[in-house]
Amino acid sequence: MDSSNGDRSLFNGSVDQVSSPVRRETSSRAFSGMKNQINKADTDVENGRFEKDLEKSLRNKRGLTVHNQALLSGLSYCLSSCSMILVNKYVLSSYGFNAAISLMLYQNFVSVVVVSILSLLGIITTEPLTWRLIKVWLPVNIIFVGMLVSSMFSLKYINVAMVTVLKNVTNVMTAVGEMYLFNKHHDNRVWAALFLMIISAISGGFTDLSFHAVGYTWQFINCFLTASYSLTLRRVMDTAKQVTKSGESNEFSMVMLNNSLSLPLGVILLFVFNEVDYLSQTPLLRMPSFWLVMTFSGLLGLAISFTSMWFLHQTGATTYRIISRSAVR
Repeated sequence: MDSSNGDRSLFNGSVDQVSSPVRRETSSRAFSGMKNQINKADTDVENGRFEKDLEKSLRNKRGLTVHNQALLSGLSYCLSSCSMILVNKYVLSSYGFNAAISLMLYQNFVSVVVVSILSLLGIITTEPLTWRLIKVWLPVNIIFVGMLVSSMFSLKYINVAMVTVLKNVTNVMTAVGEMYLFNKHHDNRVWAALFLMIISAISGGFTDLSFHAVGYTWQFINCFLTASYSLTLRRVMDTAKQVTKSGESNEFSMVMLNNSLSLPLGVILLFVFNEVDYLSQTPLLRMPSFWLVMTFSGLLGLAISFTSMWFLHQTGATTYRIISRSAVR
């Protein structure tokens, strides 16, 4: 009996010795499996958080980039627009240059030459001119030339400060045009700002001691053409992309197209306003300093052409006009 119990105890001890490592290994494997699952779950959670943080960071960065693009393009346009008005006034008044069409024509010619040189050097890329592209762009180009010419003539008779005040009418025309043409509604703050601009224009007109009816007429024509240009340019820019060979059209291509098409129109206006006789007689064309200022105004014209299209890409027509009018305050 005792011998039997001893044998059973010995057998159980042997089994325990054999099975104990097995149980330990099984338990160890089970624990390792649970630990791996927990680590995997933690990793998935961390990866999910990382992906969300990365997506949020990219979204914020994208929004910041767009915001910076609009701000940078707006500031660039303001600077070039302010400089252009002052230089044009200097050429037309200080030098007494009575050929506004010729000034516009030379400025656009300088823009075409500079863009062509940059394109030939491979610094920029421009789309080739095609008849389809010309037909799409020609209507807005006619408005563009009319806008430049009317601006030149208004500056001959009105001072820069008064021109700036009267250009506030353009903002109202643009806002109303956006509302009726594009069904874009502005909040009360925008209309309040536009109302104050109109009040300032009316007040400025009543207090203008150097009132000139011809100058005011040219300025109101300029306001209408400028508003029309702002409203049609964005749509034409989108349409032009569809008829280019690459399906895209950058700002330099549009600048090249706009200024190239304006040259033949400018030559026609040169004869219509009979500036050829004046150019053949004026001594200003023999002054190197005059040509230097004229060329500088052409570079500013290029800057305005580029920054205006860049800025309009980032904003709407009303914002574009309000900022452009604030540029010379």
